[in-house]
Amino acid sequence: MQPDAKAALLEIYLERRDALVRFFALRTGSDAQGEDVVQDIWLRLEAMAPEAAAEVRSPAAFLYRLGSNLMLDRVRSRRRGSQRDDAWAQSEVGMVGGDVVTEQPSAEDAVWARLKLGRVIAALESLPAKTREAFRLHKLEGLSHAETAEAMGVSRSAVEKYVSATLKHLLREVGWP
Repeated sequence: MQPDAKAALLEIYLERRDALVRFFALRTGSDAQGEDVVQDIWLRLEAMAPEAAAEVRSPAAFLYRLGSNLMLDRVRSRRRGSQRDDAWAQSEVGMVGGDVVTEQPSAEDAVWARLKLGRVIAALESLPAKTREAFRLHKLEGLSHAETAEAMGVSRSAVEKYVSATLKHLLREVGWP
């Protein structure tokens, strides 16, 4: 090429831009992707050192080869991304009856659950100590009414009343579910 090889290469790019877009749109199957490949060619040409541009012997062939390499890089990148996403999905997601089920809640569900938990804790803390203790032993520790009554030194009937009162209080203060 001539002494101002980079400018000449950019000029050839501009002359052939429409043909390049059509070529890569056909190769990628999408006008938008064809445009993206051609835009990437422009960016590479702009970043190219003048010395490197001076070494180009066949500018048109160079543009098509550069675009083909960029297109292949995009395909490989998408394939790696897809493999990475599939690997993540297999480790984090299960299938139930053909439906995808994630083991982790969405961000919105996690925030909602934290807010709801805060309201439950506040509602429980507003209860008298014995009522709160009966609820904790029975619902959280898994003791039966009789075991809870024995641990607290109260009657089974009292435990039933404490637990019932706690559940009613939670429904009033926090709601369902």
